[in-house]
Amino acid sequence: MQAIDTPFLLLFFRAVARRLEENREALCGLDGEIGDGDHGTSMANGFAAVVSTLRDIDAAKEPPSAVLRKASVAFLSDVGATVGPLYASALLQASRAFDDRPDLSLSELSTFILALADGIAVRGKAQAGDKTMLDAWLAAAHAARAQEALGARPGHVALKAAEAAEAEARATATMIASRGRAALLKERSLGHQDPGAVSAAIILRTLSDVVSDLAEQAP
Repeated sequence: MQAIDTPFLLLFFRAVARRLEENREALCGLDGEIGDGDHGTSMANGFAAVVSTLRDIDAAKEPPSAVLRKASVAFLSDVGATVGPLYASALLQASRAFDDRPDLSLSELSTFILALADGIAVRGKAQAGDKTMLDAWLAAAHAARAQEALGARPGHVALKAAEAAEAEARATATMIASRGRAALLKERSLGHQDPGAVSAAIILRTLSDVVSDLAEQAP
């Protein structure tokens, strides 16, 4: 498995669901500082719903575009909070990268990450520096694109993307929120990490782990 195809996506979604479940309470705690306190529940439940929806599909027959569209519907159906439409849009936008092809090469990882970021940006109308999940996603996309331009191997590209997302998630503590419920706090949002950026960094670290594991298994 050296491509972003249906088996890759199924593996990735299962890993993300596990990782978010492990971080459910921590993410809720972060969100409780500047939001409603339900971000961990929304993310963990949303990706659990994705995994449940995709459990019985035939990976040999279902193309990645269809898998991502089903994942989008599953997430939105389960998560009514703000994050629901954002990740549904991200997954739907990512599906369009596969409309005319059966897979993406792992050397095109930045295309996949950027598509997810674009979906979030279009739906949320946020920009870099607004103290949202988009800060982490954009940092990861830019890092991945830069590493691919240098000819880096997919495992290294994914690692640098994850590290960029984690660094940006930490940096949100120095930002004043201008989107979402946290924006109501204005300057009082300083000193708190954005929970959406932190969960995005968790997803991107999981993506890095999946890509690295596959690279190690390659002959």
